[in-house]
Amino acid sequence: MTHLMWQPQFPEHSQMWSFMRFIESKSNQVFNDYHELYRWSITRPAEFWQGLCDFFVIKFDTSAYEIVNVYTHPLTARWFSGASFNFAQKLLSRNDSHPALISINEERVKEILTYADLNRLVANCAQGLRKAGIEINDRVVGVMPNISSTIIAMLATTSIGAVWASCSPDFGAEAIIDRLGQLEPKILFISDGHIYLGKQHIAREKILSLQQAIPTLLQIVVIPVVQTVFDYTLYPKMISWDEFLQPIDQHYFTIVPFRHPVYIMFSSGTTGKPKCIIHSAGGTLLQHIKELGLHCDINQNDNLCFYTTCGWMMWNWMVSALALGSTLTLYEGAPNYPDVYQLFSLLDTEKVSIFGTSPRFLANVAQASARPNQYYSLYNLKTILTTGAPLLPQQYDFVYQHIKSDVQLSSISGGTDIISCFALGNPLLPVYRNEIQCIGLGMAVQVFDQFGQSVIAERGELVCTAAFPSMPIGFWNDPDNSRYYAAYFARFPGVWMHGDFAVITNNQGLIIYGRSDTVLNPGGVRIGTAEIYRQIEPISQILESAVIGQEWANDIRIVLFVKLIPGLILDDQLQKHIRDLIRHNASPRHVPAVILQVTDIPRTINGKIIELAIQQIVHGRKITNLGSIANPEALICFKNRPELDAFN
Repeated sequence: MTHLMWQPQFPEHSQMWSFMRFIESKSNQVFNDYHELYRWSITRPAEFWQGLCDFFVIKFDTSAYEIVNVYTHPLTARWFSGASFNFAQKLLSRNDSHPALISINEERVKEILTYADLNRLVANCAQGLRKAGIEINDRVVGVMPNISSTIIAMLATTSIGAVWASCSPDFGAEAIIDRLGQLEPKILFISDGHIYLGKQHIAREKILSLQQAIPTLLQIVVIPVVQTVFDYTLYPKMISWDEFLQPIDQHYFTIVPFRHPVYIMFSSGTTGKPKCIIHSAGGTLLQHIKELGLHCDINQNDNLCFYTTCGWMMWNWMVSALALGSTLTLYEGAPNYPDVYQLFSLLDTEKVSIFGTSPRFLANVAQASARPNQYYSLYNLKTILTTGAPLLPQQYDFVYQHIKSDVQLSSISGGTDIISCFALGNPLLPVYRNEIQCIGLGMAVQVFDQFGQSVIAERGELVCTAAFPSMPIGFWNDPDNSRYYAAYFARFPGVWMHGDFAVITNNQGLIIYGRSDTVLNPGGVRIGTAEIYRQIEPISQILESAVIGQEWANDIRIVLFVKLIPGLILDDQLQKHIRDLIRHNASPRHVPAVILQVTDIPRTINGKIIELAIQQIVHGRKITNLGSIANPEALICFKNRPELDAFN
C-alpha cells in the first residue's frame, strides 16, 4: 500500500513544467504528464538534450555537428561532437553582487563571497596556476574542507583546461596517496588542518607525507583553516594561499571539447586500490543542470546547502548549482555539534531553500528524539534531498512529523560512477512513502531479473539500457577500457549494470534495497539489506546495525550485527523482539539466523556502512585497502567470532 506524503500545490510554477511546455512548442508534441515527457526523452535523446541546452540557454563556443552517435556500443557513444566550451565559465556566468558562497564553520564564523568576488578570486587563482606551469590536461588536486577556497581552486583548475580531483581532509595520508598519487598531480591544494567536533586537527605530518610520497608535485598550496604556527613556506615546494593568488585584470578561459576531462572521481576502494573514474566537462554540466534545474527546481533565487565533504560526489554536484545563479551555503564541521539542531539552526538563519543530507543524519536526529519543527520555522525550506543510502519508511514519517509537514522530501540515487542520478525528485509528482519519485529525464532505466528481462514491481538489478552523457570517459590507466567494461557491461552486454538491487513501482517510482553485491540470498531468495534495516530502525536500543550473508552449509544464512546504546547488552529478550519485528513486518526468510553485538560498525570515509568488508572479515578473507575505511579498528569486532564458526 502506498502512502501519500506530499503533493505539489503549484506544479505550473516549476521549471520542469515550463520545460515541458517549451519542448511541446519546439517538437509539436503534447505531454499530459511527466511520464509522457520522460518516455519522449529516452526515445528522442538528441532532441531532448539539445532542448535542455536551448531551455537553459547553454551556448557552446563552437556548435555541435552531431548531438549523439552511439556507434557500436554505449562505451563508444559520443555526445555533442564538435561542441566546445569551458566548464568553469558556465558556472561563473553570473558576475554581480548576488551572494555566491556563504561559508560557515562549527563556530559559526561566516564568510560571504558575491559572484563578482568569486569571479575575481578564480581569475587570480588561475593566474597562479599558470605561473606554476600548469597546462591543459594537467591534474590539480585538493585535500580540502568544504569551504570557498576549495571551490575557487576547482574553478581555477577547470578554467584553464586542467583536471580536478579532491579528497576530504579527514582522509588518512595512505588513503589520499592511494587516490591522488595515481594521477601524478602537479599542484596540491591542502588546508593546514580542519575542525571537527570542536577539535582542531593539524595537517602538518600529513602534508609532509604527501610531499614525500607524490614526487610529481611542483607546488603545495597551503590554505589557512586552523592558523597553525608551523611555517610551511620554509619547506620546498610549499606556498601560502595568499602568495599563490596572482592578481589579474581579466580572466581568460581555455576552450575545450565537450568530452574534455573535468573531474576524476574515486571508487570506495574497499576491495583494492580505488578506481579513478574520469568524467567529461560536457556530460557533467548537462546532467547537473538537468537535475538541479528541473528535478530539484533550483533557480537564481534559491539557496542550496548540501552537507557533504569534498571526497563525495555530492560536492561536485552541489557546486554546479552556480551555473543556475543560485547561492551555495557551505557548512564545514560535524552536523551534530554542539547538538543535533546545529544544521537546522543554520537552515533557518541563512534562509536555505534546498537542504541536502543523508539518511544517516536523519536517523541520528530521530534517535536523539529531536523535534526541529518545535524550535525552527524553516520557512524558506521547500525541499530536502537525501542520498548515500536508501531512505527508510520511518524516516519519511519523521521528516513530515517532526521537521516540516509541507516539504518535498526527495530521495535521490545515482553514484560516483555517473557523477549524477538515475532516480530523483520531481516538482510535478507526489511523494510516496518509501519511494524515489521518478527516473531522471534522458535515463533509460529499467530493472532486470536474473535472466535479463525487464520487470515492473519485481526486484532485480538496476540497469540503464542506453548511453547517457555523464557516462565516464574511462578509467585512469585503462587504455583498452577493459576494466571499465568489466565494471558495468560484463553482466548484460550493451547494458549498464549499476550494482543496485531495486524495484520500479506501479507509481513509476523506484525503491532501492541496497547494493546488489551485498544482496542476501538465503535459500535462493534475493533479499536487499535495506529491507532488514528498515525494520530495525525504530528499535530505540539499536544505534547502528550491519547485515551480511554468511556462507553456511552449502547455502547462505543472514547474520545481523548491532551496536547498542552504551551500557546495554544484547539479551534474549531483545533478540526475540528484533526477530519478531522482522518476521511480522517482512517475512520469515528475512529473520537473521544469528544476531551479535558489536561495539562499532566499519564505514567508508564518506560514512557508508561497508557490508562487503564485514563479509570478507567473517569469511577470513583479506581486505586489501584498509585506508579506505574511516574506522578500521572496528573490524576486530567481526573477526574470529566463535558464534560464526562453521564447526560449532
